[in-house]
Amino acid sequence: MPFTQISILKGSKTEAQKTTLFNEIYQAMRETFDVPEDDRFMTLSEHRPEDFVFGRYYMDIARSDDLILIQLTVSDTRTTEKKQALFRRIAQGLVRELGVRPEDVFINLVETKMENWSFGHGIAQHAKKAPVPS
Repeated sequence: MPFTQISILKGSKTEAQKTTLFNEIYQAMRETFDVPEDDRFMTLSEHRPEDFVFGRYYMDIARSDDLILIQLTVSDTRTTEKKQALFRRIAQGLVRELGVRPEDVFINLVETKMENWSFGHGIAQHAKKAPVPS
């Protein structure tokens, strides 16, 4: 049930590249995070240079204007190993399919409890129902 938000510099990607970006991230989640088919909720925002600020050399990683910021909001159910596999798979896929540098793939996971999701109808589909007092 990941919710994916992607931020890039305005004009840095073609429409076809944006589609590839969505597809690669989704495929990585399917392969490493056990995301079911059609569990795909993703947005992409493009920012003007003055609205896209980042540490070009933070942690001794040289980033370029081709930086892709990816934030995934996910349920807190996966192991550290699965998270690491997801990070690797996303970066490898974007390098392979888009030709981006691995230094320009920034990924952040935000974890939340299962009951904090509503997939429609105003219902928390994964919330445990409280027992009815007798």
